[in-house]
Amino acid sequence: MLKNLINLLFPKLCAGCNSLLLQNEVIICTNCRHELPLTQHHLIHNNYIAKKFYGIIPVEFCSAMLYFHKDGIVQNMIHHLKYKNQPEIGTFLGNWYANDLKAIAKDQKFTTIIPVPLHKKRYRERGYNQVTTFCEALSQNLGIEINDQLLYRKIYSKTQTKKSKEARSEIKNSLFDVTFSSSDCGKHFLLVDDVITSGATLEACAKAILKIPDAKISIITIAYTDS
Repeated sequence: MLKNLINLLFPKLCAGCNSLLLQNEVIICTNCRHELPLTQHHLIHNNYIAKKFYGIIPVEFCSAMLYFHKDGIVQNMIHHLKYKNQPEIGTFLGNWYANDLKAIAKDQKFTTIIPVPLHKKRYRERGYNQVTTFCEALSQNLGIEINDQLLYRKIYSKTQTKKSKEARSEIKNSLFDVTFSSSDCGKHFLLVDDVITSGATLEACAKAILKIPDAKISIITIAYTDS
């Protein structure tokens, strides 16, 4: 009774299209669930993300879960996750994608999940890192530890969304560094971000992580866009 009253006063909306969710729908409506633009990158060795880093960083495995289209379902979901304090979206997507990645995780032997970090100032402004719950869901389903202290952002920068490709490319120079111990040597790190655009942020993160002796790097994002 109380739950029904709460839903009546504060109706739950689809994170993809903002329509009212039916009683048995969670996070997104049935229509958006069927229309989610899945990339199937995890089944394609030489996929779009892998090609982006070819010859730049030695990546073991790359994959984005979803295509990000302007004004589309995924853009709405990422917006709600990133700016509307709806971390349950990350959990929903992480649980989904972990199921696709189980065989790959076993084959690749990922040892540690590394979320792309926010600068401390950005974290205080937003109150959370938008990829945390996605990483936690991957961790719980795949049995891989999370380390959110190893990689850190040295310089505060404004959001990448509206930056030019030239401005985004400047990121790779000095934004990130690592704090590691001998126990981190030789690990296979799974670097995770929300959206990949130019790839500059992930390149900078990967290069920082690869300072660790004998480290290997793989990359997963929730979505990717060319714009």
